[in-house]
Amino acid sequence: MRPLTVLTGIVLGSAAATSFALAATLVVFALLRDEHPQFRSELPLLGVYLGVFLALTALAGTGFIGLARQRPWRHWAQAALWAALAGLAALYAATRG
Repeated sequence: MRPLTVLTGIVLGSAAATSFALAATLVVFALLRDEHPQFRSELPLLGVYLGVFLALTALAGTGFIGLARQRPWRHWAQAALWAALAGLAALYAATRG
């Protein structure tokens, strides 16, 4: 495998694992929102981040498939993946103040 394919696979695995963890947390918070009112206020932001990481997972998966199968659109998929990753880093930096 080429190095960019391996790196894209690492991003894919990390994004998928984070998506799963956010989804599990969302389910737990939703189930416990009546017993713990502070969980209710966390649900919207948790849902936003779940959507962001699901989109990142989809982009990484598309980029990985494009590289692994040497598709002609692989460069566009990689550009979209790395732009989304840069956007996520900027979002994180902006929320950290």
